Amino acid sequence: MANHKSAVKRNKQSKIRNDRNTQARSTMRTLVKNVRQAVAEENKETATAALTKAIPFIDKMATRGIIHSATASRKISRLTKLVNTLA
Repeated sequence: MANHKSAVKRNKQSKIRNDRNTQARSTMRTLVKNVRQAVAEENKETATAALTKAIPFIDKMATRGIIHSATASRKISRLTKLVNTLA
């Protein structure tokens, strides 16, 4: 357990950030799942709409440092490729 005042504050900040990042990661996974489900149902309009919601969110996650920028690029690339197979 933290003994110093600064260590107590750091611990508190770490927990708050961890909770925020966990929620953001969960939201990202849900958005990705929505795209994949729409592609599985072969519904191009829904898939495109889900993709246009997912891409900015994934980019924002990379900007905030929650996921690595290469991971974000890879996810966006794979999702886009998947949606383009419906064309």
